[in-house]
Amino acid sequence: MVSVTSKVSATKDPEAKSSTTAMSVSDLVNLLGGPANVNRVLFPNNQLVIEVHDTSLVNTSLVNDGAPRYSLEEVLGKPQLTFDMPEHFDDSSLLELGSVISQQQVQKVDAVSKPVDCEHRPSWHISPPQGLLNDPNGFIYHNGEYHLFYQWYPYACVHKDKYWAHLTSKDLINWEWQPLALTPSDWFDSHGVFSGHALSQGEQLMLFYTGNTRFGNQRDRHTTQCLAVSNDGITFEKLGPVIPKLPEGVTPHIRDPKIVRHGEHWLMLLGAQTTDLKGRLAIYRSSDLHQWEFVSLCGDEMGDFGYMWECPDLFELGGEHFAIVGPQGIESDSAYHTIPHHNGYVKAELDLEGKISLTDFDNLDKGFDFYAPQTMLAADGRRVLSGWMGLPDEINHPSSDNGWVHQLTALRELTNRNGRLVQTPIAEIATLRKEKQCFTLDNSGYQSLCDKAFDMSVVLEWGSELRLHAKADQYVSIRLNETTRSLVFDRTHTLIREGDTKRELLLDSEKVELRILSDESSLEIFVNGGEFVLTGRVFTDKDATGIELRGGASDFEVYPLNAASAPFISSLS
Repeated sequence: MVSVTSKVSATKDPEAKSSTTAMSVSDLVNLLGGPANVNRVLFPNNQLVIEVHDTSLVNTSLVNDGAPRYSLEEVLGKPQLTFDMPEHFDDSSLLELGSVISQQQVQKVDAVSKPVDCEHRPSWHISPPQGLLNDPNGFIYHNGEYHLFYQWYPYACVHKDKYWAHLTSKDLINWEWQPLALTPSDWFDSHGVFSGHALSQGEQLMLFYTGNTRFGNQRDRHTTQCLAVSNDGITFEKLGPVIPKLPEGVTPHIRDPKIVRHGEHWLMLLGAQTTDLKGRLAIYRSSDLHQWEFVSLCGDEMGDFGYMWECPDLFELGGEHFAIVGPQGIESDSAYHTIPHHNGYVKAELDLEGKISLTDFDNLDKGFDFYAPQTMLAADGRRVLSGWMGLPDEINHPSSDNGWVHQLTALRELTNRNGRLVQTPIAEIATLRKEKQCFTLDNSGYQSLCDKAFDMSVVLEWGSELRLHAKADQYVSIRLNETTRSLVFDRTHTLIREGDTKRELLLDSEKVELRILSDESSLEIFVNGGEFVLTGRVFTDKDATGIELRGGASDFEVYPLNAASAPFISSLS
């Protein structure tokens, strides 16, 4: 592990040394007014900077007794104390100080870990109890259990200092809440434990993630790639940065490590932004998972393909390698698609050194709300994907009024169909099914399901329109435009507050087979056996449970779905 404090003693003023005495972490915390008064620790330019809640609680008398001197300034409205580095303070001291902060954070989060009531809360998708959920993280099968973490800001529906929430499951359907895995408590992740992946190494579960810190009134960004480990799969010990510096030619926007085995080495893939503002993959290599060397930036063959790439993944499927990337700022193939955030896959070729060439980008999801997916290898060898059903710039949903926002997608199995990735709902979803309902609707036919959670299969005729989550003037529309040979997914007539309202998918098939997974405020539309998928959050009133078909005639097969176990702290026995 990289030592950060070894450089301090070499650069200290000897006279400054003599003015301080050896100080333990507990002594320093006492000087700062106790654990509850310590909000954040930073370590810019080998200086110890500590943010406190209340400067009146700082015990200034201890400074006169030989404790390290400090200066006080206000940074963005928060008091920060900059110290002469205490003697004998080292890496372990900094980690101990982070542990003090983490304990306070965990206690505060416990108070907001129980779910708030809301008519839009999903019955079988994963959602946060309160606050904001975003990227799935650390999705893995380890020692007989599935682990799934997600980015979480518990206190409000905003993107702020991220935690890692932690869920486990035996069946990929029912998830149990576990204690917080990671908190933004250390000098290397004080402004967010950003996304990353997990690795199972025998009994040890390893979490690789990006530590995010911001310095000064200008909020200068500093990112490191970090490691935390667990021997029981529940409690994690942070080991600190394994990659403390930026590679040449890259801005501080480098994040979201993915670890894969390649030959005799491990590779780390990172989403990155070059100094000329192009998205690329940064590749590192290691033989022991602790010491990493930079290999290269990959993706030049993609040209000017967005200003930043996020959340990479890499896997082999059906004899081919595929990489998943989230390019921001690329052009859309539809006038209806106005947001800069995309997520898709490319074919990947690796050489012996670990350099990767990429070709043939295609979006993974053609809908509204899909980003930052992760895949893992299930116990039976399936490649399973989890995605964030949300986008970075959209937080004003109706559920925000109740204090929570966003959810994860249904889990999807990936297969390679003639060089293209096909997505289908995992087979385990069938365990939620109630008794099957079969009916036929023709022009202006209507059926009430009395529930929004269902698994539906139907073949639609060109020129027809299917309305779901419908009542009076509220509904979601799926239209097949015979003239343009396109499927239009339209949520104009819902309670949506921001974001695009239409998506268009061009199709050349004679028939359009749909499998639709529905929950209280979401639809996932799998087209023609999973060749295409459209995902969207769709908010309508609780009693908007109607199905209406306009034009044509179709036979429907519908399974209402039972609720999965609630993935919240209240579900623990």
